[in-house]
Amino acid sequence: VTDIFEKETVHKETLERIQKHSAPVLVLINKVDLSTDEEKLLKCVENWNLLIPRAEILPMSALHGLSTDFIMPKLISLLPEGPAFFDKEELTDKPMKFFVSEIIREKIFENYDKEIPYSTEVEIEHYKEKEKIVEIRAIIYVSRSSQKPILIGHQGSKLKKVGSEARKDIEAFVGSQVFLELFVKVDKDWRDREDELRKFGYQ
Repeated sequence: VTDIFEKETVHKETLERIQKHSAPVLVLINKVDLSTDEEKLLKCVENWNLLIPRAEILPMSALHGLSTDFIMPKLISLLPEGPAFFDKEELTDKPMKFFVSEIIREKIFENYDKEIPYSTEVEIEHYKEKEKIVEIRAIIYVSRSSQKPILIGHQGSKLKKVGSEARKDIEAFVGSQVFLELFVKVDKDWRDREDELRKFGYQ
């Protein structure tokens, strides 16, 4: 992508690599509209034709939507087909535990406000598929001791509500009856510790 108002320059090594390669090249000249000087535009196109003779050159305007509907289909048509990374029947590369933890986290976000949802992390400690039921034990970590009673609620009412709503969604997701246990633990300031972030899958 270049600019009609800028000098047609490109890094020397990049230009040499493009010139030596046989891959298709698409040069997009941005900031072109009805008020653009036609002579200046033609000169810009000629310059790029000299630099990269095989390039397809397209004047466009991101601001006014000129030719923008053409770009994505064109790029897709130029991409070479490669082997599939996953089987057609495989919907995801994530394990079932990941989706279960995300469903529980969703219910936490829906049932609590302020800092509570952002201070929690869910770990699936136990996941076992049996003939007629799936057994799940999950630990909800909070970063401060004061957050634990808020998450649990009076006589466990809040946690029971989260568990009940999560269980229904998990059953719909896995297509089986689910026995879900939730526990709350304090992992002090886990969001500020690199080792804990890595444990929870954050890089």
